[in-house]
Amino acid sequence: MSFSKQQVLSIIRQTGFVPLLSHHDPFMAQHVMEAAYRGGVRAFEYTNRQPNSFEVFTHLLKAAEKLPGLALGIGTIMDAATTEKYIQAGAHFIISPILKPGMATVCHAHKKLWIPGCATLTEIVTAKELGAELIKLFPGSVLGPGFVKAIMPVVPGLQLMITGGVEPTEKSISEWFRAGATCVGLGSQLFTKDVFEKKDWVKLEQTVRFVLDMTMSVKA
Repeated sequence: MSFSKQQVLSIIRQTGFVPLLSHHDPFMAQHVMEAAYRGGVRAFEYTNRQPNSFEVFTHLLKAAEKLPGLALGIGTIMDAATTEKYIQAGAHFIISPILKPGMATVCHAHKKLWIPGCATLTEIVTAKELGAELIKLFPGSVLGPGFVKAIMPVVPGLQLMITGGVEPTEKSISEWFRAGATCVGLGSQLFTKDVFEKKDWVKLEQTVRFVLDMTMSVKA
């Protein structure tokens, strides 16, 4: 299934929650993605941090064909060439922990949502000037909700995705949304070592649904 840039952005805005997964086993990653989908997730990021990340991601793309409405993106992309590689493979959106103009050029050429990582006001404004409609604030644990609250009035129409420092609790999530966040990303706090050891995909589905429901309630 293909998605326009605006469709992906709309999905992310509606749910306010994007799970982030990095795992070397394609079938384990598939189980996690499917459990998240059953829990209500419709935008999912696989993170490019494994030696075989490309193989795992292409496996997930194939599995996602049976999950209607799921936008599958790739994270931790660091350069234009890798951006092109994953878009050609079928990535629906691109996320990076850094701001690199060459990646914007590739994403715009393919009409894909580009979510660059920024940690300063200068980077955020530059990203917007380069056409980023949603910006990843990273690392959230260092910057904090106070940073978001302070910059929102300075940059009209700013849409931020917070990753690194978001916990699956009402307190943490509500603090970020009250500050002005558009969405939050959760990875290791959600997909713990225990999840993979026990392979309790039903419990994971329930956990994801709980976090999603909590996020949408806080947003409302």
